[in-house]
Amino acid sequence: MITPVPWLERNPTYKEKRENIEGRDLSTHGFLGYPVLQAADILLYKGDFVPVGIDQLPHLELTREITRRFNGLYKAIFPEPQALLTEIPKVPGTDGRKMSKSYNNTINLSDTEAEVRAKLKTMVTDPARVRRTDKGNPDVCPVFTLHKSLSSQVVIDRVNHECRTAEIGCIDCKKLSADAIVTRLGPIWDNRRQLEQQPKLVDEVIETGAQRAGKVARQTILEVNDAMKL
Repeated sequence: MITPVPWLERNPTYKEKRENIEGRDLSTHGFLGYPVLQAADILLYKGDFVPVGIDQLPHLELTREITRRFNGLYKAIFPEPQALLTEIPKVPGTDGRKMSKSYNNTINLSDTEAEVRAKLKTMVTDPARVRRTDKGNPDVCPVFTLHKSLSSQVVIDRVNHECRTAEIGCIDCKKLSADAIVTRLGPIWDNRRQLEQQPKLVDEVIETGAQRAGKVARQTILEVNDAMKL
């Protein structure tokens, strides 16, 4: 056995979503075994580094455990993939929890400017700052985390200071964050519109990538079959 069920059940993400998501049956193999599919995606192409958020580290560690188990039982085929984290390894969603489609708290690359600004208006901030005149604490504010990810250093320094002194309110702070997000997404929106006018080009890019990936995947599968004597 390569992946025992207890390895999957101890996954923090599995436990967290079982506690937080209501109205859906999560006691399925599709949900429990999802990290194994992630591991397959990584190992099939022998990834050395994987860009992930900090909440995905347990998933990556499971991939490493699966790697060690397979390499030990059969043959050292797969490298142990390492995490590639950014300076902001966890992006908060509009409700303050981690950004996740499962929580319906995301800001999407496909959102319009109006949708982005509407989502920022309702985003949670420092829970202790009730009134406009209350001094805030950017260190516990999800909006400030977005600032650190996307805003210029001038804006970051301004918000960090003026929030603590109540010189800026949460509404204005969220507007500045929305401005930064819109500025960052602008080129992406432009490219998206151009690509929507070139469906043939998109199909060609996908086909070329699929061919390159398929060649690597087939070689890996041959090596696995050989190691397992299949």
